[in-house]
Amino acid sequence: MSIHAIQIALGELVGIKAGYPFRGSIENLPGGSVRAVQMKDLDPVEGVDWNTVIHTRLAGRGQADWLVADDLLFVSRGTRFYAACIDPPPGPAVCGPHLFHLRVKPGGRLVPAFLAWQINQPPFQRELQRSAEGSSQLSVRRPVLEALPIGVPSWDDQRRIVELARLARRERQLHLQMLRNRERLFESIAESLAAADGSG
Repeated sequence: MSIHAIQIALGELVGIKAGYPFRGSIENLPGGSVRAVQMKDLDPVEGVDWNTVIHTRLAGRGQADWLVADDLLFVSRGTRFYAACIDPPPGPAVCGPHLFHLRVKPGGRLVPAFLAWQINQPPFQRELQRSAEGSSQLSVRRPVLEALPIGVPSWDDQRRIVELARLARRERQLHLQMLRNRERLFESIAESLAAADGSG
């Protein structure tokens, strides 16, 4: 499948900021008015699991960059770098300091879900691995991420790719469900055989 695209540095089309500068570990306050998304809450396919996101409060003088629908969160350190496009937050929310907060610039030519898809694909992943720094733990610095090139096809092609990716994800989910159903069937047969009394 051949698609025409132009190469543009990521930082030209996307604003990239570090997460909120919490001091130390993020305090879990069930009555807190702010949600703090951390790496543990993030999945490259499913996005943010808001059920696991803790409530807290913002201390200090840092200016909060509130998360909104179609923002991207990028895992910039560890053994696996990836981005996830988020759904509308259920309330005021920020991301922790170990995540980069990406937002497509107004009037940009990028579909946010397409950008997340491209970041997670092998060509961009190879560039991330080549650009990562560190001895004990690899990380991608913001200037490096901003300088990495992305392929930008037409708006319609981006939408088509996002839809194809959604359909492929749905197919995988259905296939896994079929496998689980088959395994449960076999388990049921095995249990019936084990419970047989041997008469007859």
